[in-house]
Amino acid sequence: MKIICIGRNYPAHAKELNNPVPKEPVVFLKPDTALLPKSMPFFYPSFSKDIHYEAELVVKIDRVGKNISQKFAHKYYSELSVGIDFTARDLQQECKEKGLPWERAKAFDGSAPVGRFIGKDKFQTLSDLNFSLKINGELKQQGNTGNMLFSIDAIIAYVSQFFTLKIGDLIFTGTPEGVGPIAINDSFEAFLEGEKVLDLKIK
Repeated sequence: MKIICIGRNYPAHAKELNNPVPKEPVVFLKPDTALLPKSMPFFYPSFSKDIHYEAELVVKIDRVGKNISQKFAHKYYSELSVGIDFTARDLQQECKEKGLPWERAKAFDGSAPVGRFIGKDKFQTLSDLNFSLKINGELKQQGNTGNMLFSIDAIIAYVSQFFTLKIGDLIFTGTPEGVGPIAINDSFEAFLEGEKVLDLKIK
C-alpha cells in the first residue's frame, strides 16, 4: 500500500505557512513504513528538533483504479478516518531552501498515524464533514471538508492520472489551519463528526 498526501488543500493553512494557494493539488507520497502501528506511541525522532502535527481527513481506497473520472470517484472508497501528517519542519525548511524534495521531512517512519475508520454511509454528506484534533485536552485544529480547495472525489480523479490506486491505499486530504509543534508526553485525540477515532501519545 501507499500513502498519498495532498498539501495546501485548505487556503487558511497555506496562508499560515506563507505558501501560495495552489491551482491544482500539491501531491507527495509516504511509504508504508510511515504508517504508525495501532496502539503504538509516536517516538520523537532524533533527527529533528521541530516536529509539527497536521490533522487530516483520510480516505481508504477499496477498489483498484486508474484514470478515474471524478463522477465515478465515490465508488472507490467506503471508509474515512482522521490521521496526522507529522512533519519535521526544520528539515522541510532546509529542503525548501535548497530546492530539494520533502521526503526526509514528511515520509519518515511512523509519520502517518491513522485512526479507526468509519463507513462513509454513516454520514449524510461528505461535503460538510467536521474533524478536529485535541492536544492535552485543548482543541488545536478544526476542519470542514466544505473548506477544501479540492474535494475528495476531485483528489481521487487527479492523483489516479499518475498513480494506479490499489486496495488499502490511503489518501491524506490536507490539513486546516492551526498546525504547530509537538512535545514529548503530549496526548493527541482526533475526532470525526464528534466521534473519537484516534488516541495517540508522544514519547
